[in-house]
This record gives sequence, C-alpha cells and structure tokens, in this order.
Amino acid sequence: MATCSVTSPELAINGGVPVRAKLLPYGRQTITDEDVQAVVEVLRSDWLTTGPKIAEFEEAFAAYVGASYAVSFSSGTAALHGATFAAGLQPGEEAITTPLTFAATANCVLHVGANPVFADITPDTLNLDPDHSARAISARTRVLMPVDYSGHPAELGAFFELADKHGLVVIEDACHALGALYRGRRVGGIAHMTVFSFHPVKHLATGEGGMVTTDNLQFAETLRRFRNHGITSDARSRQASGQWFYEMVLLGFNYRLTDMACALGLRQLKRLDENLARRRAIAARYNAALLGLPLILPKVGDECVPAWHLYPVRVRLERLSVGRAGVFAALRAENIGVNVHYIPVHLHPYYREQLGYCTGDFPKTEQAYEQLISLPMFHGMTDEDVDDVIHAVHKVLSCYS
Repeated sequence: MATCSVTSPELAINGGVPVRAKLLPYGRQTITDEDVQAVVEVLRSDWLTTGPKIAEFEEAFAAYVGASYAVSFSSGTAALHGATFAAGLQPGEEAITTPLTFAATANCVLHVGANPVFADITPDTLNLDPDHSARAISARTRVLMPVDYSGHPAELGAFFELADKHGLVVIEDACHALGALYRGRRVGGIAHMTVFSFHPVKHLATGEGGMVTTDNLQFAETLRRFRNHGITSDARSRQASGQWFYEMVLLGFNYRLTDMACALGLRQLKRLDENLARRRAIAARYNAALLGLPLILPKVGDECVPAWHLYPVRVRLERLSVGRAGVFAALRAENIGVNVHYIPVHLHPYYREQLGYCTGDFPKTEQAYEQLISLPMFHGMTDEDVDDVIHAVHKVLSCYS
C-alpha cells in the first residue's frame, strides 16, 4: 500500500476522514416542479404516446440545432440504429467509428448486419482520427461515424472531405454533445445525420430517449417509419383523418418516444443554454484548479466549443506511485463518484471472440483508456460540490505523487 507523507492528510481509503459525507455521482439529472407539471398535464390528456407533444418537441429541437428535421426515438441507441438503417447500410458493408465510445455506437452497425471498422483516436481530444479513418476506408465502406467524445465535436470538416471523396454518409454520434459548437455552428445541423441521447446524465433528460436530426427529407421519412414498425402513418394522424387503413413498407421497430417524455424534453430544452453555461463554468473551474497536477487535462480544439458531458482527465502514471485503479479507488473512498469512459469497444469479450479484435490493435485508444478517469460533471453541481472534487483530487494526488 502506498503511504502519504506525515504532512499529508490521511486518505479515506487508509482510514482517514473522507472529503464528503455522501457520494457525489459523476452525473445526475435535474428535475424541476415545472418539469413534473408538464408530465402531469400529458398524463391527464388524451394522448400518452404518438400524440401532439412529439411533433412539438421535434420541431423545437430541430430549430434549436439548426436542422430541417428531427425524429425522436425511445433511446439514443434506438436513434443510432435508425440512423444506420436510414443510411442504407447493408450486410457486408462497413462503417468506420472509434473504439473509445459506449458499445451502442458500434453495436448499431451490427444490428443492420454490417461490420464496424475501428480507427484509432487523436491523443489530444480523444476523438476519432480522420487520417487513420482514411486508411481504413475500403470498397465496402458506406458510413463514417465519428463520436463527439465527452461533448467535444469531432473534426467534422475532415470527415466531410473524406465523405465527399468516397461517396459516404456521415452519421455523427453527438450523444455527448448537445449544444456544442463546431466552427460557429451547433452540432446537429452539420452532419448528414446527427444522433442525440436524452439519458438522465445528459444535458437534456427525458428518462430514456433519443433524436436524429438531418436536412435530408428521405432520411427523415425513413427514420419515422423505422421507429413505427415500418408503417406509413401513426395512430393520431389516422384518427384525425377518420381513416383506419395503413401499410407496413419496411421492417421497423417500436422505437417511439412517448408524449410524457416529449413534454419533459420540451421543458428541459428551455433550460438547455443555462445548463450548458453551468457545465462550461464547472469545466473552467477544473481547468484552473487542476493545472500543474500529474494529470492531462481535456484539450479543446481552436474551432470548437464543447458541451462538457464529461470532464475526463488522464493520470500521468509515470509520476504516481499507484496505477489508475489506485487513484480511482482513493477518490471513490473520498465519496467522489468518479467513473471511467470507456473500456474500448474492441476489448469487450464479444468483439474479441466474435470479430477477432485484440489488445494492441489501437494503441492510442488503449493508452488513453489506461489513464482515463471522469470527474463529476453535471449542471446541478453546486460550487461546494466542485470545491469538494478539486479538494479530493489534490488530496489523493499529493499523497501518491
């Protein structure tokens, strides 16, 4: 066991007093009385699902990000699945993406029978490397799927150059990046299709939920049918027109988002800019207070304004007496709910055993993974919460340095 100097406070993991009495999670939703009332109003209405709140939410969301169309889904994963389907990705074809992401990004490619092909990341922003992606393009490649890791936009300009050159569709996984800016434009109004998540730890929370935005009418129409069993109309439109007839034109799923969730989303959307400003203020506090510690702090590109879904730091293991696991355990003992994002997808047993990926395939991703720790980051954090995180990080790293 590593021990601290006699002048350092005793770590909680070694029997000392923790910085906090209760755990501060890495992420958490914020629900107001107005949010609750909006959901209650829907519960008392005629429509709990496929009702008027869906179109209202979609139109407001599309306007916010600057897209022509927004199509809601029951989760971010369902939205990713819908986007790969709408892109026309076929069995045997390929989509290039990053291994440093949640498994759903790559899984949705498998769900349409296609093959996820990974490319390595850039060591600064930890986003998908356009140059490495270019080398992975083959005659079977149809989709480029960059991920806005932690809320920092991917290098979309470079990916569009590749897409234009090779005739590819760009699906941006922006589940971390609602409200982020790339070259002065909001993420969601740039890529051929952009996917968002409304999981409780995200900037806008509907419990579960997702959205695909696009300027392509054909994509939007396919997405709407795909989420509704492949059927050409929904129950509300048939009731309004006094018709019963409908047809299934493609093999879809029940991926519909409820009116209750959309009512909550509409209320949350009104506070999104406020939530983003708070996350950016927290990130600025971290940037200033953690400078000089044995950490690699998040890098922000010159043409980007991140949304700060996560605040991922990388521990400089060569300057510490313990590994990442030791730092993680010590911070948890201080009741700081750190997390790790993510185990690289290609290292999961399924991808090793079924697709043949191995340790060493993507060295930059694997090196980053060994160092990564996500500090708490959510817009409901108080200044005192932020102070506790900073205090605990200093306390732990001063002991182990």
